[in-house]
Amino acid sequence: MIPVTGFEGRTVAVFGLGRTGLTAARALIAGGATVAAWDDNPKGREAALEEGLPLFDLKAADWSGFAALLLSPGVPLTHPTPHWTVDYARAAGVEIVGDVELFARTINAAPLHRRPRVAAITGTNGKSTTTALLGHILRSAGRDARIGGNIGVGLLGLPDMHGGAIYVLELSSFQLDLTSSLKADAAILLNITPDHLDRHGDMDGYVAAKRRILLNQGKGDTAVIGVDDSWCQRICTEITAANRRTILPISAGKAMGRGVYALSGVLYDATGDRTVEIADLGGARSLPGKHNWQNAAAAYAAALALGLSPEEASNGLMTFPGLAHRMETVQRIGRVRFVNDSKATNTDAARQALSSYARVYWIAGGRAKAGGIEDLVDLFSRVQQAYLIGEAQDAFARTLDGKAPYRLCGDMDTAVAAAFADAAASEDESIILLSPATASFDQFADFEARGEAFRKAVLSLGEGQAGREIRA
Repeated sequence: MIPVTGFEGRTVAVFGLGRTGLTAARALIAGGATVAAWDDNPKGREAALEEGLPLFDLKAADWSGFAALLLSPGVPLTHPTPHWTVDYARAAGVEIVGDVELFARTINAAPLHRRPRVAAITGTNGKSTTTALLGHILRSAGRDARIGGNIGVGLLGLPDMHGGAIYVLELSSFQLDLTSSLKADAAILLNITPDHLDRHGDMDGYVAAKRRILLNQGKGDTAVIGVDDSWCQRICTEITAANRRTILPISAGKAMGRGVYALSGVLYDATGDRTVEIADLGGARSLPGKHNWQNAAAAYAAALALGLSPEEASNGLMTFPGLAHRMETVQRIGRVRFVNDSKATNTDAARQALSSYARVYWIAGGRAKAGGIEDLVDLFSRVQQAYLIGEAQDAFARTLDGKAPYRLCGDMDTAVAAAFADAAASEDESIILLSPATASFDQFADFEARGEAFRKAVLSLGEGQAGREIRA
């Protein structure tokens, strides 16, 4: 745990008692603060009580006594409307912070010899894979890398800092909205495409949140920025003109005079005086597809910025085992391979998965984002059959109608069983792909729970396939 400093002897209101809120509450108490914790959801309050955390109904509180409001990232700050705790805090002049801000302030207050380095990663797509990949590269090279944030362990639940540690943090736009003091030694901005506009108001608000990962950087710091979309291109041009840090552009499809890029799956390093071929990513089985070329370029560039040699960085790339719930092969049964891409919570992520296979049996659906799956129409020719689940199934069926065959399945177990029956009847090698293109919150707590439900359904199928070839 990282004890939070700066609130000793003062009271901090904590709202939202999921993983982030509970971890932050414990870290605040460990640092000497008093906590008043609350959640609108009884399950959240029960979880806090089970951990011995003090509950206090914040609607009945005197907010003038709070030093800050720690707001969990899932709670609306501005859109579609501010949460009631935000209104209470603003009325009382209480600052609103997130767990990343507490982490940043604690680092900034530490003696120089204890301050770790920080690599921060964001983007609409690919940030989890890039975070895990960079952490793997650093650990493979013998560095003390701690991976957290919007992935795995809650940030403040990671081991306490020391001068030789490197924190590798996946940061969502919701977390960045609540962060102002973080200074990343290496900041990665992968890509920006429309997403979460209901929480940021419009595209300008979303881009502004993502851009906050570059705040406070200066001489000696490095910004790794994808230049494969117009928003990131513009940001890269603007901060390059400011010339306050090292800028390393990355691309998954075009050669550059300076930066790191991939062409036809080959990674090139153009950060020095000459361009050097680094690796054939075709040999990295856990990094298939053009989208993963961008992730590899970003992780490689950040690894160099953090002091690794090109050889150390490329060796780590090639041994990466992959990330759960992102293009993850769960199992094979005979000629059928099951791929868990539950992390695909929008159409851009689902496009990356669908583009990786010529023929798929596609499980999709959940709580739809704006526009549904209209953006994927050009890929419907790859869909042998779609198996639709969740709130979006009827809307998705209307989009698919006449363009690709589909079934309304409702739930995960039904979809997996139906997809397997169809795929197993084919004489070809077949891919059953869960790539929902939606949020998970209609039927599951998060995308991880959705992916685990897929895994469980697949493994249950395997148990009933005695005599068939089954490989994990």
